[in-house]
Parts: sequence; structure tokens; C-alpha cells
Amino acid sequence: MADAFRMSDLGLLRYYLGIGILERRGMAGCNPCQVPMATCLKLSKRSTEPLVDATAYRSIVGSLRYLVNTRPNLPFVVGYVSRFLEEPRKDYLAVVKQILYYVAGTKSWGLRYKRKEEQV
Repeated sequence: MADAFRMSDLGLLRYYLGIGILERRGMAGCNPCQVPMATCLKLSKRSTEPLVDATAYRSIVGSLRYLVNTRPNLPFVVGYVSRFLEEPRKDYLAVVKQILYYVAGTKSWGLRYKRKEEQV
């Protein structure tokens, strides 16, 4: 392929498509949790909690939405916190952080495709 295209060998892959969700948030060494969200949790758009940085909240949720493509255990919770992108509040951010703690504890989970061995 190097004959057809100009390219550089950068060595072994350490970072895939710039996705380092936990590292970017300074949560690489966080304590993982076992569930992405409490079962009885009810968030409301009428929350009176203080507003948080909307850009940061949207960035985290956007990264999680990307992660959903390979993590079938996340779509519901990520969709739930996506409802609050317009005016993110402190309690919504707490739920997003819990999802990140869950992701930290389940880093090895995801989709794996194996080549089917041909039968002789």
C-alpha cells in the first residue's frame, strides 16, 4: 500500500480515532461502578439544580453516543441523558459521570467479530 499512497508508519496503535473519553475528562483512574444508571432515577427538565458548562456536557454525551455504536449495553442510558442537552444541569452531569464510571469498569466489553473457520 505504501507504493500506491504516501504514508508514514507511526508504530503500534495506541489511540483509535481520537476517542479517549475517560482520559480527556481526567477520569482514567476513577473507581468503576457496576451499573450505568440507578433503576429508579427520574430526571426532569424542570430541575432547579444549577446549570453546568453546556459545551462540556454536550462533548461528553457526544462521545458516549459514538461509543454506543460498539456497546449495545449503553443506548438507553445515553439516550436518556441526551434529552437534556439544551440546558444541562448539575444533576444531569452527575448521571453522565456515573455512565463514565460504568464505562471505566467495562472497558473490555464491546462487539467482536471473528472470521468463521472454513470446515474441511
